[in-house]
Amino acid sequence: MMSDDLLPELDTAIEPSPSEIDTSVDVPEDLPAEPDATFDLQETPESVDEVSAEEASAEEAVEPYDNPWLRPGAWYVVHSQSGYEKKVKANLEARIQSMNMEDKIFEIVIPMEDVVEFKSGRKQVVQKKVFPGYLLVRCDMDDASWYCIRNTPGVTGFVGQSRFGQKPTPLSRREVETFLAVKGGQDAAPRRKPKLEYQVGESVRVKEGPFADFSGQVVEINADHMKLKVLVNIFGRETPVELDFSQVSKL
Repeated sequence: MMSDDLLPELDTAIEPSPSEIDTSVDVPEDLPAEPDATFDLQETPESVDEVSAEEASAEEAVEPYDNPWLRPGAWYVVHSQSGYEKKVKANLEARIQSMNMEDKIFEIVIPMEDVVEFKSGRKQVVQKKVFPGYLLVRCDMDDASWYCIRNTPGVTGFVGQSRFGQKPTPLSRREVETFLAVKGGQDAAPRRKPKLEYQVGESVRVKEGPFADFSGQVVEINADHMKLKVLVNIFGRETPVELDFSQVSKL
């Protein structure tokens, strides 16, 4: 029978130490000593920076457009005294705050556009109201919000409310995206010099701008500035709109 004193010596003899294990591998002489860089999958700091820059530029390219139609609530048209739109807007904002209606009435907008005018022989860009006498209000319409807006000093009513007690009709998506995306001025695309001439009383169709596809009647012509005023039906009322010759076409 084997003595217990011999067991450690046997274990040591059977299990070789790590230093005795042959870790060498026969490598063919024709293989390169250095690894092929094309198979190096480890990202260097430069490549990480390049990827981050590409991802950032991609995110900037697909930055979402702040579509006013997608904001909470619905858009309604409020009629006010012409020339007092800013005063009515200030009155309504103060009334919303005093009545704690911020959770129902969210936004008040006076649609503006950049218009090129010539004064004293100099060209300048000025802002003009797209709908004189109107404001756009975004809110959750109920009795409380209706009462707050309707009883604001300077407000004469809602557009789209044909009879007392009826809730006003909100704007459609096309109207919201058109009226609240008015742009102009120096960033606008250059317009071609018009070749057509128009006469007072002539019917025309609007080709571009916030009133695109609207039809109306010419009521005034400014040949020096190549502009004309067209009577357009907006929200059920005939409203004069100033347009360039190049923005309209004959019917």
